[in-house]
Amino acid sequence: MRHAIGVDLGGTKTAGGLVSEDGEVLFTETIPTLSRQGGEAILNATAELVLRVRRRAAVEGLGVAGIGVGSAGVVDAAHGRVVSATDAIRGWAGTDVAGGLAGRTGLHTAVVNDVHAHALGEAWLGAAAATSSSLLVAFGTGVGGSFVVGGRPLLGHRWVGGHVGHVASPFAHDAAGSPLPCVCGSAGHVEAIASGPGLHSEYLRRGGDPAAPDTRAVFARAAGGEGSTGDSSVRGESAGDPVAIAAIDVAARAAGQAAGGLANILDPEVIVVSGGLADAGPLWWDAMEAAFRAELMPPLAALPLVRATLGGTAALVGAARLVFSPEILTHS
Repeated sequence: MRHAIGVDLGGTKTAGGLVSEDGEVLFTETIPTLSRQGGEAILNATAELVLRVRRRAAVEGLGVAGIGVGSAGVVDAAHGRVVSATDAIRGWAGTDVAGGLAGRTGLHTAVVNDVHAHALGEAWLGAAAATSSSLLVAFGTGVGGSFVVGGRPLLGHRWVGGHVGHVASPFAHDAAGSPLPCVCGSAGHVEAIASGPGLHSEYLRRGGDPAAPDTRAVFARAAGGEGSTGDSSVRGESAGDPVAIAAIDVAARAAGQAAGGLANILDPEVIVVSGGLADAGPLWWDAMEAAFRAELMPPLAALPLVRATLGGTAALVGAARLVFSPEILTHS
């Protein structure tokens, strides 16, 4: 049986794992992404991670057929090069990931956007397994997506296919009606409100406690945890912070509306929802699904909306599949 090294290269951490041809992740290694040090430093660290995984594989008597990488940014998958990227990874745009890793490791390397890799994993062995088409939408640090048809992700003519976070959203405006700035440089996009940071910013705009440092803290306050200002005598059984609850609700509805609109355009067999917010509990999920269902055209009323199932290994599995089935990166 062949084996490949799958790499999930994100803005905060980079994971690498040995993946068998049947999709089993045998072991993983993780390092921080040197996101402030530029492309060459990241390639050096990632190559060392890959070689560490390869050495572990050799101890088990297992060879490595190649490297598959799911990378943050817009990726030219034909050449393995980053076309553009936000400043979440400084100096990442223009980086030759495939050539840089191949030269440092001696292993053939294939590269695709990280959300496409995630979707490929879910389409192969996860929540969308055995379906003819699936749309994965991810709500976490950013908002991303991938439309997989016949086992292949729709990459787009200029490799931008799947960037669902950058569609306009009526929810992405402040109280004065001004569009919220987006990390892509535009404004009024769904990522500005439906991502984790977007939700946190919405909480602060609504007058939430500035001591809440991040999205996780907003959910804790909504649940009645530390810092909650809710009053159970007014809100019935819920003692959660009403500002936190309202911020979560609007972010979730923005996510659901965007997913529903995409469903109307693409008509996938199933929609898979992933990312940290998808696992945040019913307060987010129920509001998201209600907005999603309200947006659908009647023939799509029964469209399945499911959570991703592979968790942190999805992108590793999907990236490794680039090695086992290179034809899936046909430009489309």
